[in-house]
Amino acid sequence: MLQMKLHYQSTGQGRALVILHGLFGSGDNWKGFAKSLENSARVIMVDIRNHGRSPHSSEQNYQLMADDLAELCQDLNLDSIDLIGHSVGGKMAMAFSESYPQLLNKLMVVDIAPRQYHDRHGKDFNALLAVDLSAYTRRSEVDKVLQFSIPIKTIRQFLLMNLMVDDGKLTWRLNLPALSEHYPELLQAVCQTSHIDIPTCFIRGGLSDYLNDTDEELISQIFSQSQIITIEQANHWVHAEQPQEFIKNVRVFFNYD
Repeated sequence: MLQMKLHYQSTGQGRALVILHGLFGSGDNWKGFAKSLENSARVIMVDIRNHGRSPHSSEQNYQLMADDLAELCQDLNLDSIDLIGHSVGGKMAMAFSESYPQLLNKLMVVDIAPRQYHDRHGKDFNALLAVDLSAYTRRSEVDKVLQFSIPIKTIRQFLLMNLMVDDGKLTWRLNLPALSEHYPELLQAVCQTSHIDIPTCFIRGGLSDYLNDTDEELISQIFSQSQIITIEQANHWVHAEQPQEFIKNVRVFFNYD
């Protein structure tokens, strides 16, 4: 197994609940959620490879990402985990359930299906890679440059959370070149020939088109013990847009009450 020592943060006591963020994110995105559950579980927020404070690698695919999580479980002496994955993290979680079912108690997948997706972020990669960071000293300056290629302010602000100052110079915490190169692999389907009988809950946003009605049959074919819950008035970032409703469903599904 490759040595990919993923960065993680942990809070609370009890059964291990591992959180996997989506593309361009980090474990930091889930701190508020983790705090709300720290009396019910040991919440472990992971930075997936090439994101956050985790190591950079020239390779990126779902099998490697599943192996990364298995290595973390081994390092933390976790023989059974509950697992939540959002978006790309959701596909990583599904790949983990396929390769390491013996390590998984229950699985929650947030607003993503196991199918192939079309390119949604290629333009974002191009915009970020086109910025010459050596020409700027402040995040606000980069924000101004990006407002033409990424006009939606909330998306820019989310992406710019990955911009850090290192030795007085701006740098991306993300491994943008590797993620851009392997982005087509992150769009690929997972678990297509598998039959997984782990209790699984898919949470989708009522305003999101990432997980639609036509995905239900595919999900039921692969995940025999699955349910799909729609949280209305939420888009792709279900946990951030409707946090109380999301947490309520997490508590019920993982039996934290």
